Amino acid sequence: MSKKILVAYFSASGTTKRAATLLARAASADLFEIEPEEPYTRADLDWTNKRSRSTLEMNDPASRPKIRGRVSDMGAFDVVFLGFPVWWYTAPTIIKTFLESYDFSGKAIVLFATSGGSGLGKTESALKPCAPNAVWKGGKLINGATEASLRSWVESLNL
Repeated sequence: MSKKILVAYFSASGTTKRAATLLARAASADLFEIEPEEPYTRADLDWTNKRSRSTLEMNDPASRPKIRGRVSDMGAFDVVFLGFPVWWYTAPTIIKTFLESYDFSGKAIVLFATSGGSGLGKTESALKPCAPNAVWKGGKLINGATEASLRSWVESLNL
């Protein structure tokens, strides 16, 4: 039986969106963009500003930015590839909002990320409490990946 796959992603600058689009093609998956209800401005994303929106969100463990839209039938998916840019060595807090918005019981979650210099670090352990009944499959940075390399990665996961 073939598994139904969703690639859900948040992209602040377009880099993660490009990677997610390639991954969705490679995995023959549906695609869903996690969009903040209030879009981020360039000033919001200024990580060097201690008062910028992204800095304040990342420094507040309770931060859960609201999301515009929903996956119409999350229950139909067996596997969710969840992508984001790495912020402060982890996933942006909007990813926790997404995970807490659905029941992932028994679904496989595979993280993917883009980053200017850091890896995934402890991202999976930070996100697991948001979807404790999911089957977590680890993750990967996919900077500069090609559709062919992503297809090989998806196949190697034996989902």
